[in-house]
Amino acid sequence: MTQTSPPPQLSIPVAGLTLCADAYGDPAAHPVVLLHGGGQTRHSWTKTAADLGAQNWYALTVDLRGHGDSGWSPDGAYPLDRFADDVVRITEFLGRPPILVGASLGGISSLAALGLRPDLALGLVLVDVSPFLQPAGTSKIRDFMLGRAKEGFASLEEAGDYVAAYLSHRPRPKNLDGLKRNLRERNGRWYWHWDPEFLASPEDQAVQRNTLTDPAWLGAAAGTLRIPTLLVRGGKSDVLSIEDSIRFLNLVPHAEFATVADAHHMVAGDDNAVFEQVLWDFLDRRVRSRLALLEG
Repeated sequence: MTQTSPPPQLSIPVAGLTLCADAYGDPAAHPVVLLHGGGQTRHSWTKTAADLGAQNWYALTVDLRGHGDSGWSPDGAYPLDRFADDVVRITEFLGRPPILVGASLGGISSLAALGLRPDLALGLVLVDVSPFLQPAGTSKIRDFMLGRAKEGFASLEEAGDYVAAYLSHRPRPKNLDGLKRNLRERNGRWYWHWDPEFLASPEDQAVQRNTLTDPAWLGAAAGTLRIPTLLVRGGKSDVLSIEDSIRFLNLVPHAEFATVADAHHMVAGDDNAVFEQVLWDFLDRRVRSRLALLEG
């Protein structure tokens, strides 16, 4: 049985702002931190987190900085090292190493954090992301996010039409209430629930390692991984290719690989049932056994 009452909401202090998180399951159980992709919110992981809580994990879904109900960077800068530091702060807030599950931006933030602190987590699940990505696929996502970032939408119906055109492989939802979680209303218009400065041109940010897809830094971080690691690819992804996946697996020979055949880049959103089967199998085989050894 999954959790049906509203989950407890947590506030996690990081450098200069506060992150918003929802908690599922028993706090005494071992933590799993689920981090969303760019432009999404913690609610993209609600179903998986509730199911994890029902399986004796303590699952946290977190809005990354500049997203959802978390704070925006006061200076409007969103370099990768800040996201990585936030992941470090999340684990310190928990007080024990979690399993990190990250889609897209959440995945590279987790990988970058582990490059700084290899002992940060007990396991890592990367969802359709690696140090190596396809520029055409990432550009398509950026264009979608920027397409209506400034002017917003006149109504939820208009926003729904825009999303449906982008996600043409999915049926258009009849009920748009779920879309409200990715939007904020201001002066009668609806805007994406993320800071528009998040996608500022890298040339506008003078910080070293300022891009969110730095293959040299992320590749070096991958080479430090010694924890159970799983790379999950959407079988129809145009962001992470088979060749990209092989490059990652060559860097991390102990990592496992799984494909969700009918999914695109947003794997859990496209086929959550199959994704969860893959995740449960990995957690049961690779992580629970490691926990038993550590706790025994």
